[in-house]
Amino acid sequence: MPDRYQTMLLFGAPGAGKGTQGKILGQIPGFFHLSCGDVFRSIDINSELGRTFREYSSRGELVPDEVTVKMWAQNIRAQTILSIYKPHDDLLILDGIPRSVAQAELMDEYINVLEVIHLVCSDKEKMIERLQRRALKENRADDAKEEVIRRRWEVYERETHPVLDYYPKSIIREVDAIGSPAKVLEHVLMAVVPVQETHFHNTLA
Repeated sequence: MPDRYQTMLLFGAPGAGKGTQGKILGQIPGFFHLSCGDVFRSIDINSELGRTFREYSSRGELVPDEVTVKMWAQNIRAQTILSIYKPHDDLLILDGIPRSVAQAELMDEYINVLEVIHLVCSDKEKMIERLQRRALKENRADDAKEEVIRRRWEVYERETHPVLDYYPKSIIREVDAIGSPAKVLEHVLMAVVPVQETHFHNTLA
């Protein structure tokens, strides 16, 4: 399917720095970054999908995979119509989606995954400390609770980590997530630049 979005996934456990690296990459011409959080925050709560989303979130339940992917597809289509995202020129950088194998299967209709950047956390306790510091810095006291963070890790290990097995090992690039954002970025760029180079030359062909 040539009309699928050419995509790279930022993947990793909570606190690995997916959002930070995605935002930085999104500032580089030729990359377009979209996080799952951005999609949820921009949903029109008066639309049919928005009302469905509100029903689940108001009950504290996870939004079903089909609804999440539909919301994502609607959002990215709007970005292309407004020419904010130009699929012919830009590589799509996603973080926070797909969160499960079921979502990965549903998104195959829309995206062609060229590479998965797996931000590897070798020190779980250090990641938990990082999440606590971030939550306090952003005034989110509830998110700073250790039990909340550990629950998020459990969900990640049970539901999200298996997504790595869904994609071919040949397109997965492991990057050490421990270190300064600039140091991590240096290793991320080593992984993504060759993909962008290939995409850039393909668009000229």
